[in-house]
Amino acid sequence: MAQPGVLPENMKRYMGRDAQRMNILAGRIIAETVRSTLGPKGMDKMLVDDLGDVVVTNDGVTILREMSVEHPAAKMLIEVAKTQEKEVGDGTTTAVVVAGELLRKAEELLDQNVHPTIVVKGYQMAAQKAQELLKSIACEVGAQDKEILTKIAMTSITGKGAEKAKEKLADIIVDAVSAVVDEEGKVDKDLIKIEKKSGASIDDTELIKGVLVDKERVSAQMPKKVTDSKIALLNCAIEIKETETDAEIRITDPAKLMEFIEQEEKMLKDMVAEIKASGANVLFCQKGIDDLAQHYLAKEGIMAARRVKKSDMEKLAKATGANVITNIKDLSAEDLGDAGLVEERKISGDSMIFVEECKHPKAVTMLIRGTTEHVIEEVARAVDDAVGVVACTIEDGRIVAGGGSTEVELSMKLREYAEGISGREQLAVRAFADALEVIPRTLAENAGLDAIEILVKVRAAHASNGNKCAGLNVFTGEVEDMCDNGVVEPLRVKTQAIQSAAESTEMLLRIDDVIAAEKLRGGPDMGDMGGMGGMGGMGGMPGMM
Repeated sequence: MAQPGVLPENMKRYMGRDAQRMNILAGRIIAETVRSTLGPKGMDKMLVDDLGDVVVTNDGVTILREMSVEHPAAKMLIEVAKTQEKEVGDGTTTAVVVAGELLRKAEELLDQNVHPTIVVKGYQMAAQKAQELLKSIACEVGAQDKEILTKIAMTSITGKGAEKAKEKLADIIVDAVSAVVDEEGKVDKDLIKIEKKSGASIDDTELIKGVLVDKERVSAQMPKKVTDSKIALLNCAIEIKETETDAEIRITDPAKLMEFIEQEEKMLKDMVAEIKASGANVLFCQKGIDDLAQHYLAKEGIMAARRVKKSDMEKLAKATGANVITNIKDLSAEDLGDAGLVEERKISGDSMIFVEECKHPKAVTMLIRGTTEHVIEEVARAVDDAVGVVACTIEDGRIVAGGGSTEVELSMKLREYAEGISGREQLAVRAFADALEVIPRTLAENAGLDAIEILVKVRAAHASNGNKCAGLNVFTGEVEDMCDNGVVEPLRVKTQAIQSAAESTEMLLRIDDVIAAEKLRGGPDMGDMGGMGGMGGMGGMPGMM
């Protein structure tokens, strides 16, 4: 522990085996937390924060993000999930569960007096070999193959709150992602806007081939519906500007005051006249619109919305082909965008403007419906993951089978690879191969099946029949061809999950000394997690941890 006379009193130090054991335990606890959520039959978690807000989800990264975790090693594993989410959008639970199992297998080797450096070297060799093997296992898929893309989206959605409407959602997601693919085959997910509204069934979720702006008309006198719309996007206020410097205007004659007011009115009228002259009949303004200007716009039959978010303005520009103008005087017919229909509609009591029927929209909106806020949030998370995997597939054009089949195939090939390694690293490569089988084992456990029996059957199907797509169908409890069943995932989900799990494990295994400041509330009796606040609890729910 603390070295007398060297470290201050509030510092604790863990060295050698103690430090490794503590870090491995923290990582394994994190993995165990999300393990029961893996797969189509995974369970959900309810998370309650300090304010009493409730989140019900089985999305790995959401669970880990919402948990109050203080242990530094545990935080490192949470970073794995966040990276997976950012890079791929799905497979976060897989990455963390594999990392936890790699740590467990490493602990067994450390107990056999295998040096951590040897374990790290073996894991590095195995991870590198796994990446090569994954590329050889993967199948090619075309960006235009809508059937495969739909199956990938459905695989991602299955097991989440949106599962009952997965066919419809998968179709919408594939259409949305296909719409925003650029000339180079890249997908900018930011161009798919996700808008959430409660008060309807998940089946009422729809794709708007354009943009849904969460604003209403600035004046009730304006038209509610505009067909064959010419859309102007302004990044400047339709208001009288204040002077740049502090100025004082003294008016002595009442007539002059009237002139002054009339001049202001004329300036606003001229601004509206410029907009009308350009041919625009719909206006989206990023800044304010003066009350008088609203009146003039309504008289001209122009539909307008103000204080539109910058992100919405960018999407509107992409969807309609309009240019965002910063000075009304520069507005011309060439800067206007086109849409077949712009209409204000009420959704769950809120007025929103639908910009639809764009010719070639490069930005689209998914309006997600659900009965309650919690349902919608979970559906939105499922949709976000599915958008990520479909985008990856279109960009990379490579897929692998799901249902634990890829992990079993990798595991068997890695054991063969281990036979040719002469040093102690062979043990670590074997441990890595064994650790990958945690995925099919967990899928079976979460489905209430016998994990050992299933694993033996899957291995046999791979070894005797040479079927690299054989995996567990959790709905029938049988070992089946996952490619035939349409249970497929993008190659990037697996490569990223295995790579990040291996790298985080290697980093934790290299640590042999932890020097940490003790929290004031922590005492000397905090056990292995001493001075680091343990794994954290749930605020407002004493006694739960």
